[in-house]
Amino acid sequence: MLGIPIGLAASNAGEWFIHKYWLHGLGKDKTSFWAFHWHEHHRESRKNDMFDAQYIRSVFSWSPQGKEALALALGAVAMTPMFPVAPFFTGTVWYRMYRYYRIHKRAHLDREWAKTNLPWHYDHHMGKDQNANWCVTHPWFDHVMGTRKLYEYTAKGPSGESAPASRRKSFLGRAVDGLKEAWAVQKALRAEKKAEPRLRAA
Repeated sequence: MLGIPIGLAASNAGEWFIHKYWLHGLGKDKTSFWAFHWHEHHRESRKNDMFDAQYIRSVFSWSPQGKEALALALGAVAMTPMFPVAPFFTGTVWYRMYRYYRIHKRAHLDREWAKTNLPWHYDHHMGKDQNANWCVTHPWFDHVMGTRKLYEYTAKGPSGESAPASRRKSFLGRAVDGLKEAWAVQKALRAEKKAEPRLRAA
């Protein structure tokens, strides 16, 4: 059972590392397999206020969505030998890979949902610095690594920037900040869902 929390932490750290070093680091080279992320996905998202029409296409097309799904599937297959040794860890990472794909796709088809549910990922695409806010599903590891940047938006775009998660804080302090941000978003969503039946009744 200890594999579950370790798998959750490893998945979030993996999102951060792969996004920063593969999708952006290698992806800025137009000859790289990962070039789809920076040269297509970021371009379309930036141009269309987070919306990326590539996600309307079939997942089996040779598009940014198809390449993303292929990379995740190959990663899941590569982990298969670990399952007999660490089933809870492996199962958790597989589940988080699936969630990553579903959440990331929805974020780029429904910008309002992304602003509410994944503000850190909206900040990654629409904020002034697209080389920050590397996590997609939860901001925890961005806080840990001091790469979480928050923005306020106007009709013209990002109006200002708060300080990134402070590197002066201890590792534990930054980790707690990440958990607080994810918890605050979930709490707001639960309150919104509870209010919906009352609003309908009124």
